[in-house]
Amino acid sequence: MPRGTDRGLTDTFFYDNKIVRDFGIATVFWGIAGMLIGVIIAFQLANPDVNMGNQYTTFGRVRPLHTNAVIFAFVGNAIFMGVYYSLQRLCKTRMYSDILSKINFWGWQLIIVSAVITLPLGITTSKEYAELEWPIDIAITLIWVVFGWNMFGTIAKRREKHMYVAIWFYIATFLTVAVLHIVNSYEMPVNFLKSYSGYAGVQDALVQWWYGHNAVAFFLTTPFLGLMYYFLPKAANRPVYSYRLSIIHFWSLIFIYIWAGPHHLLYTSLPDWAQSLGVVFSVMLIAPSWGGMINGLLTLRGAWDKVREEPVLKFMVVAVTAYGMATFEGPMLSLKNVNAIAHFTDWIVAHVHVGALGWNGFLTFAMLYWLFPRLYKTQLHSKKLANAHFWLGTLGILFYAIPMYWAGFTQGLMWKQFTAEGTLQYSNFLETVLQIVPMYYLRGIGGVLYLGGVFLMVYNLIKTAKSGSLVANERTEAPVIVPSISNNAGHWHSWIEKRPTQMAIFATVAIMIGGLVEFIPAFVIKSNVPTIASVKPYTSLELQGRDLYIKEGCVNCHTQMVRPFRSETERYGEYSKAGEFVYDHNFLWGSKRTGPDLHRVGGKYPHSWHYHHMMDPTSMSPGSIMPAYPWLFEQDVDLSTTEDKLKTLKKLGVPYEDEYIANANEELMKQANGIAADLKKEGIEVKPEAEIVAMIAYLQRLGTDIKVKETQE
Repeated sequence: MPRGTDRGLTDTFFYDNKIVRDFGIATVFWGIAGMLIGVIIAFQLANPDVNMGNQYTTFGRVRPLHTNAVIFAFVGNAIFMGVYYSLQRLCKTRMYSDILSKINFWGWQLIIVSAVITLPLGITTSKEYAELEWPIDIAITLIWVVFGWNMFGTIAKRREKHMYVAIWFYIATFLTVAVLHIVNSYEMPVNFLKSYSGYAGVQDALVQWWYGHNAVAFFLTTPFLGLMYYFLPKAANRPVYSYRLSIIHFWSLIFIYIWAGPHHLLYTSLPDWAQSLGVVFSVMLIAPSWGGMINGLLTLRGAWDKVREEPVLKFMVVAVTAYGMATFEGPMLSLKNVNAIAHFTDWIVAHVHVGALGWNGFLTFAMLYWLFPRLYKTQLHSKKLANAHFWLGTLGILFYAIPMYWAGFTQGLMWKQFTAEGTLQYSNFLETVLQIVPMYYLRGIGGVLYLGGVFLMVYNLIKTAKSGSLVANERTEAPVIVPSISNNAGHWHSWIEKRPTQMAIFATVAIMIGGLVEFIPAFVIKSNVPTIASVKPYTSLELQGRDLYIKEGCVNCHTQMVRPFRSETERYGEYSKAGEFVYDHNFLWGSKRTGPDLHRVGGKYPHSWHYHHMMDPTSMSPGSIMPAYPWLFEQDVDLSTTEDKLKTLKKLGVPYEDEYIANANEELMKQANGIAADLKKEGIEVKPEAEIVAMIAYLQRLGTDIKVKETQE
């Protein structure tokens, strides 16, 4: 191959299309799997019989499988597909290492398979979007490093000196996701399949929602913005509307986004200063977010006539519009007066799915429709089918989102409604649930429509592939050294666009500032979490019951956070205090009330009520949509883990005495025998070691500590 510098000599090389094809197939496969599970759990909420009566398919266990499958399997593979295709062409070079590409692909698929196995078994940390246990967390870290190694290696050997805006977003995505994952996954293993978070209570909640919000930001948003900046101009055959706007968009977005996590914890036990920081930066977020949306839509100037004919552009227009809608609604929901009504309701579910189905889903579909004809050197099999997919998907989003908004408004208003006499108008939580069941059915129908469109796409892509042949190694030529082709080569920002190391350093600094400002005071200044003398560690039986609560995914439907509203203190009891959670590894505040809050449920009902409620929820709450848990009555608590769990928690600062740890199972059985004896008085025979006894012990403990006189330390 001829080589040269500035003499016009060219280099012949080959793009790796096979890895792009492989990630594309994985995207479609896991997309169908994740969405199918989503449809199932949508109908589970409408009708508990859809839980199928066994412990591996209940809503509590399968819901995190749905979120992980859609976020990390469907969207994750789509990110790799788009990055591996665009990065090679933007850098004018093949990926740094074919071996690293394959490790990235197969490693990521194995991680997904491990989630498919462990989550239905109840092996979970319970931390939203980070439910996978510690060995899988380590695997995620290693595969993410492989991806970054391959990406930065490719950037280092690029033939195009100038780094286009899409690459900036890829760099920020890699670095920030790495930081988020490592910090949030700080946990202490008990055994190979069980760990406890290294943080507790309020601090665990702050770290988790710093992670949770920014997982949305830097896994579902920034990589897709990079992909938008590449694929939208390509599909429209138009340059990006404003390069300067993309610069402002990038730096302001990655700096501001990282601060906004606390808006998920408004009116909770999180310190007010942290809540206020979250609100301020959430409101500021609308500017860079809409800057990106406007840049995307205005790129289509002069190409709107193509939107009528090209399904790829239809998908892209709706995707960018959905991004704009979701990023307007997010700051609005972070306002305290709006959040007071919306939080814990299905309004949040609607908001999240407008972004997921519209922004991530539709942009992924657009990329697939654009890529497959080029990978196989052929034409798309049927634009009519693609257009049909577009309309089915759009209808699916509407059928999903509108009922969920309606349900959310209904919940928020009914929960807060008082009579003229000053009592709660709907004192029974179940009254609200029964009102919104029809909305759950409509949501399920929306999911079926959306999934139906995906099946049309699968058929269309298969026929497209069969009509051509894969160009696994696409031959291309490029100058050996190419000067910057940017129209803004002399712009003040152009110097960093040629320096990936400096870009990475500055991006890391930008995303670290917000987290450090929030974390350091929360962990160092003790007054942020005032201790309460009467709050004691869980007994060994209560701890086993708490772990069963986590295993069954109860936190997916029940919160443990009574907010300081009259409507909540009237319904549930005294509002929750920060000091009550100091021994909670992990925190269990929850993010959705499908059922009532449980923080003050301890002592509210006799043991027999909980026994019958877990066996058949409708026997205690007619019309309940909660599934039954008969296996809790048949299975025994694993006593072999008790001592190790207490030892691990002691290492994390929970003040268990060595003598108590040594006699943990004796203490456990003593308390269990007491509960079994109480149940026997009511005519209920139960083994003391049965899991239901541990579950009852935990539920009866909840919220009882502050009934003792509080003293500040």
